[in-house]
Amino acid sequence: MSIPVRKAVFPVAGLGTRFLPATKANPKEMLPIVDKPLIQYAAEEAVAAGMTELIFITGRNKRAIPDHFDKAYEIENELEVRGKVDLLPLVRDVVPADVTCIYIRQVEALGLGHAVLCARSVVGEQPFAVILADDLIDAGASGCLQQMVNVYNEHRSSVIAVEEVEPSETDQYGIVKTSSPIGERLSTIDAIVEKPKPSEAPSNLGVVGRYILTPRIFDLLETTGEGAGGEIQLTDAIAALLTEEQVMAWEFHGKRYDCGSKLGYLEATVEYALKHPELKDDFCDYLRSMIADGVLCGPSS
Repeated sequence: MSIPVRKAVFPVAGLGTRFLPATKANPKEMLPIVDKPLIQYAAEEAVAAGMTELIFITGRNKRAIPDHFDKAYEIENELEVRGKVDLLPLVRDVVPADVTCIYIRQVEALGLGHAVLCARSVVGEQPFAVILADDLIDAGASGCLQQMVNVYNEHRSSVIAVEEVEPSETDQYGIVKTSSPIGERLSTIDAIVEKPKPSEAPSNLGVVGRYILTPRIFDLLETTGEGAGGEIQLTDAIAALLTEEQVMAWEFHGKRYDCGSKLGYLEATVEYALKHPELKDDFCDYLRSMIADGVLCGPSS
């Protein structure tokens, strides 16, 4: 019987230098989009896709992440004392009771590939997901990871989420070359390259922060040397995996926000606010008034 995907790895040890000084003492994954931190959106996507073990690869100054998913006795007691019981589910139900959170310290920041390798002892010989919280994906009821689990369940092969990126921006992504379409939005990967120059990129299909991988990737990561940026790149191990197994590219349904960049983070904040049940009407009125007053998107000086 094939083993279902039930474990998700969250590499959260990065320094978040693009958001300094906000990330000097606060993890970038804890930056909020309206009223929830990025890491909670990622965890909710994983749980909705059937994950029962969430494995966080953490580093220094990341204590806020396990605290966020832990029980908060003081806050719960304060809410009960003040009669604000309607707020209790917001702190009690961050993850369901049947979901286990596991934390592993990445002692050195040696790259995404090394962070994934840190999860080997917990994942074992099972397929698993990798989610980068920086990539916030709004895919409605059919979350991006759920789409990928459906693909995995049908084909039993590693699956990588991809989308078209600007040709001039290929040096910011892992880029795949595909052939042999398997179905709508699904193709076989022939090659994958980490951050190629636009003139050398095999396509403009960029890898985004969602993967489902077979456990063979761990053996390959063990022997993967330093790649781009002097780090152990997950992309390089996937390139080696391609010589042994089928790996598929899934052009997911949904919209991705690059919340590792300031502009992407602001775009996500605005668009999620415009969908927030408590805020959307007032926020929309506010934006309209800003436009009417010429403050928002007025003539450039």
